[in-house]
Amino acid sequence: MAGTDTVVVGAGPTGLVSAVALARRGHRVALVDNDPGPADAEHWSRRGVMQFHHPHGFRPQAVDVIRAEVPEAYDALLAHGAEPIVPPDGEPGPDGLPPRGSGLRCRRMVVERELRRAAEREPGLTRVPARADAVLADHGRAAEVRLRDGHLDADLVLVATGRTASLADDLRPPGDSTDCGLAYVSRQYRLHPGAEPGPVTSFIGAVALHAGYIVIVFQHDAGTFSTLIARPSTDRRLADLRHEAAWSAAVAAIPLLAEWTDPARAAPISPVLPGGRLHNTYRGQLDDRGRVPLPGLVFLGDSVCTTNPTAGRGVSTSLMQVEHLLALLDEGGAADTEALARAQDAWCREHIRPWFLDHLATDAAQTARWAGEDVDPARPPTSDLVVSALEADPSLMRVVGPYLAMRALPDSLAAVHPRVQEIYASGWRPPVAEGPTVDELASLVGAAVPSAPAPPPAAPATARA
Repeated sequence: MAGTDTVVVGAGPTGLVSAVALARRGHRVALVDNDPGPADAEHWSRRGVMQFHHPHGFRPQAVDVIRAEVPEAYDALLAHGAEPIVPPDGEPGPDGLPPRGSGLRCRRMVVERELRRAAEREPGLTRVPARADAVLADHGRAAEVRLRDGHLDADLVLVATGRTASLADDLRPPGDSTDCGLAYVSRQYRLHPGAEPGPVTSFIGAVALHAGYIVIVFQHDAGTFSTLIARPSTDRRLADLRHEAAWSAAVAAIPLLAEWTDPARAAPISPVLPGGRLHNTYRGQLDDRGRVPLPGLVFLGDSVCTTNPTAGRGVSTSLMQVEHLLALLDEGGAADTEALARAQDAWCREHIRPWFLDHLATDAAQTARWAGEDVDPARPPTSDLVVSALEADPSLMRVVGPYLAMRALPDSLAAVHPRVQEIYASGWRPPVAEGPTVDELASLVGAAVPSAPAPPPAAPATARA
């Protein structure tokens, strides 16, 4: 394995961790990255990565991979003010650091910045500031990555180009993709020195389910946090939240956000950030005939799977893929790159695809409820309904907890489906948070942006979240 020429295309968390880890295993790594990097410690435009400045939560699955492969980056994040999310039974390790299995509250920009710094210092790793145009073959296997101006020889090519890029996509079938059914707008803030955070109701910060929309607060590093309003993508009345005046009116009217963003407590540090249409996607390593299309080529991260970002699983499922690929390579997988791709594909079908399928079901059910459909207790409940039922029966946590922590796959929830169906059959429904309904919020937005053309009326929203 030592001495392998490896080209990693894409320098998000997936590409950066992969590149550093492989260089430390003796590979000669070229990291193809067309982004010039941060302008300074607090500014990085990261063009082409829509989600870069939107809120992120870093689950233990992602954090443990970073700690194992790029520990100096983890140490730097803690020094910068990233906040560990320690499990209730967690005890500090002998080094005084948070125990393994701890998550991290931090902005994605800060995480990528520290990973990038580690990559730039790593011997055997060369960052190539270029755009990759194609993966070329020789004798039936990946042998070269063609750039706009030049090429790179390769024994192994890892494509970690994210959700919007298309490198080597012609080698795979289109894959499965569905609209998540929601769109969102967010903004970053920083607490004033000495100010306490607002109400915390979740390990990420706070969540409030409203009639027709969702509000989430994500705590980050060094006193920063993000607020987010997610709405049905079909309800265009809230599209104007992207305007400063509309956003300010909405935030002032929603109690949770008003408390967190009170000018006496915090100040914005970003513009209002609209999010694009979101999709759940899954594409494996194999072609439409079940064959490895090009031995020596492996897809990783978002190029395999993307899920609704409001659940905060994206970086975790990506770095879990990296962790498994590294384990295969440590076992000698580089000697047979066709078997390597097949093994990676089989593992992803078992451990990553279930999260994609889970989102397909929950997103479709939520969209239907937003449009006025009630819960049908006769049908097996979707995962979001199971989680909501915790409020009615906290004993469900014995099964729901491992699912929420991604230590158990979604099908584990079947064990409590009968009890959850009983809860909904009794007439119980998840309570709606205090604040304006979606119709009232739309009126506020319309009044704040009077010059905007009147959108078509939306389908009536149910009073149940």
